[in-house]
Amino acid sequence: MMQHVVVNPDIPQHLFVGSLEGVPSCTPESGVHDIWPKFQVMVLLQGAQHFVVDNHSIRIDAGFGDDAEPLVLMLNVARFAKLRFINDSTVPMRKVMISAPLPWIERLLSMQTSGAPSLKTFFSQHLASFRFSPSRHMLSLAEQLMNPPPSMEGEMRTLYRHSRALDIMCTACATLVEHEEEAQRPQLMSLRQSERVREFIVGNLAEELTIARIARETGASVSSVQRHFKEHFGVTVFEFIRARRLENASAALERDGATIAQAAFAAGYTDASAFATAFKKAYGVSPRQRRR
Repeated sequence: MMQHVVVNPDIPQHLFVGSLEGVPSCTPESGVHDIWPKFQVMVLLQGAQHFVVDNHSIRIDAGFGDDAEPLVLMLNVARFAKLRFINDSTVPMRKVMISAPLPWIERLLSMQTSGAPSLKTFFSQHLASFRFSPSRHMLSLAEQLMNPPPSMEGEMRTLYRHSRALDIMCTACATLVEHEEEAQRPQLMSLRQSERVREFIVGNLAEELTIARIARETGASVSSVQRHFKEHFGVTVFEFIRARRLENASAALERDGATIAQAAFAAGYTDASAFATAFKKAYGVSPRQRRR
């Protein structure tokens, strides 16, 4: 079945590919411009760019000459917005600018049954941005886009520049995904470690549990056990131990008819009075009221 796509006549339906060389700004004007929803990739080889979108200031600086450090800026404009350039640099720029209509990007994402969640998150946020140092491949693509072979003329020249632009966009998106995965990897590793800590505690509640022993048995450091467990489960290791031991004590009272002293021992308390206080604080009733 052919899907009917509603096209917004106010949004261009084509890829914009542009380059700039030898001037310090995109325009000498300082007025406000209306811009449409778009995904932008800027490869700045030299110079600085400063602009404001919907009162959000963005500045990138690649330096000059032999000291230049090229960089890439990805920017998602998720709705119609206001743009104003701030011309505060005198360094001549060298840059490539690529803009894709956001509806086109959204159609591509909607056709994917699986993919990178980080891309969908990026394209869902107004003025989401990401910057990074370009690879040699991306720098080469930018130079080719700025300086097509002399033999390329007319439509062939346009196709040549667009093919390089699409390659730059694809490489930029892949870099964003790779960066997000790298950032998430330590978090996933610490979660797995904390889950091992939790499983060890649950399986050894009847034994003496110290942070040092838990760390040793789960192959972690004392500091990482303490820090990551609280980060992932919202309670400290000892708070978790006390809560689970109180659960066991409650079950022993209600299910097995254990004495208060036996339940206190199961919860790790040597003082029945302290156990009763902790139990009532946790369950709102005394151990005697819970006992069958």
